[in-house]
Amino acid sequence: MVDRPKVLLAWSSGKDSAWALHALRQEARVEVIGLLTTLTAAFRRVSMHAVRERVLDAQAAAAGLPLQKIHLPSPCPDEAYAALMADALVRHAGTGLHAVAFGDLFLEDIRAYREAQLSKVGLVALFPLWGRDTGLLAREMIAGGLRAIVTCVDPRQLDPAFAGRAYDERFLAELPPGVDPCGERGEFHTCATDGPMLDAPIPAVVSEVVRRDGFVFADLDLAG
Repeated sequence: MVDRPKVLLAWSSGKDSAWALHALRQEARVEVIGLLTTLTAAFRRVSMHAVRERVLDAQAAAAGLPLQKIHLPSPCPDEAYAALMADALVRHAGTGLHAVAFGDLFLEDIRAYREAQLSKVGLVALFPLWGRDTGLLAREMIAGGLRAIVTCVDPRQLDPAFAGRAYDERFLAELPPGVDPCGERGEFHTCATDGPMLDAPIPAVVSEVVRRDGFVFADLDLAG
């Protein structure tokens, strides 16, 4: 039996990376050996999504995968981010790592950046959801059992009242024209709490909604 290529998944804690894990496992062409997440060191939260580290840890446990964390300074210049990411990936030298997978959907500049950075350390980038119609994809996720909570809203693109809401059909129906159903342009970010990629639901609840650094965040914590 030929070994499948080994892949790390860039895990944002959100719906797209969660569904990318599901897609990779469904295809079974590669072996996902772990998750890779960046956190803001000062706050110990997932970058941009602002998900607490303990919620992130619960996700990794439910996904049944080891989690490698990259702690970023704040602010984090591009060169610092690239260096820290490269260092994290170099640690996998000798393990047979072939690629890093991402939940990106259609932003060409982001894809080109990831491919260029990975090529420097001899790896390739995989995009299992790339090019999908985001409206259809959003509904496929929800119909497939994905559950998520909106943890961050850019108030320049979306009403702050959407922060803390469930990512569901009602949420999609109430999005204003021009807002991507998957939030791919940064309109909003999510935290996945259940789905076919997780062995058990994450008991996350919204504790408060706050405005910080120009964004609106719904603070999630584990219930109980």
